[in-house]
Amino acid sequence: MPTTQLIFTAVMPIFLVIGAGFLVRKLGWLDAEADRSLMSVVVNLLYPCFIFDHILGNDALRQPSNILLPPLVGLTTIVAGFALAMLVARKFGLGDQRECRTFAFTTGIYNYGYLPIPIIALLFDRETTGVLLVHNLGVEIAMWTLGVGFILSANDPKSAWRRIFSGPVIAILLATPLNLLQIDQRMPDMFIESISLLGQSAIPLGLLLTGATFADLAAGVKMKENKRLPVIGCLLRLGILPALFLLVAFILPLPSELKAVMCIQAAMPCGVFPIVLARHFDGSPEVALKLVLSTTLISLVTIPLWITIGLKLLGLHS
Repeated sequence: MPTTQLIFTAVMPIFLVIGAGFLVRKLGWLDAEADRSLMSVVVNLLYPCFIFDHILGNDALRQPSNILLPPLVGLTTIVAGFALAMLVARKFGLGDQRECRTFAFTTGIYNYGYLPIPIIALLFDRETTGVLLVHNLGVEIAMWTLGVGFILSANDPKSAWRRIFSGPVIAILLATPLNLLQIDQRMPDMFIESISLLGQSAIPLGLLLTGATFADLAAGVKMKENKRLPVIGCLLRLGILPALFLLVAFILPLPSELKAVMCIQAAMPCGVFPIVLARHFDGSPEVALKLVLSTTLISLVTIPLWITIGLKLLGLHS
């Protein structure tokens, strides 16, 4: 099967599950009242189990370079995305200060969880998935400190610092040293299998909730107003930034697993979480929603293209 077709085959089920989430919300099978409890279960139980399942026993994460460099790359790429997006927002006058801040915050954060994880799992291996999870530690730090504390809202930076220590971040901080100590070899098989079984539920349920969120918000957004926002956001998030990511991955002598992570992350649309954060931290939820919806829809075409280019440029084999 040609590479582009293989990648498209890997991407389509993700969008179909998101579509299923959209559908079950519209049909009333999943009501909004259930979202908070389900998301709490995903963030505090299922996703941490997924992290433990992919970090424990991971030989790639026993190499110092795969422990230290991925969080640094995650942090740096988010900060670079914020800086470039803010520069573009001010240069093109994409709205008032609140809208420009939301544009920079939303465009700067690529989808680092529910989209790239299943793609990496299908195209690469368990070790690379583990490196992605460690990489995401740097993303979380950049998002909550610089992103929330200083770009989206400077009113409550202490709250942003406290929110860094979420269930997934704590799981990464615990699982990584336990993996170095090879604790998994001393754990009962039934315990490891239970963690794996719970972890397998995290991504499908997270994608369903993403689709339900789109269903809730899409009806109220006016995409035809200020068309420059989604157009420029797509050009930046799905055009300029992927090219820069792949150029950096090509130039720097990084481990192959980290290059694979950068290849996939380069192709990702805006993350969904900024919509929620824009609501809570004095941003513009409408701006965030426009950017997330437009980049997610267009990425159905651009993800296979960028990943194909990245695999060839970086000499990776799926």
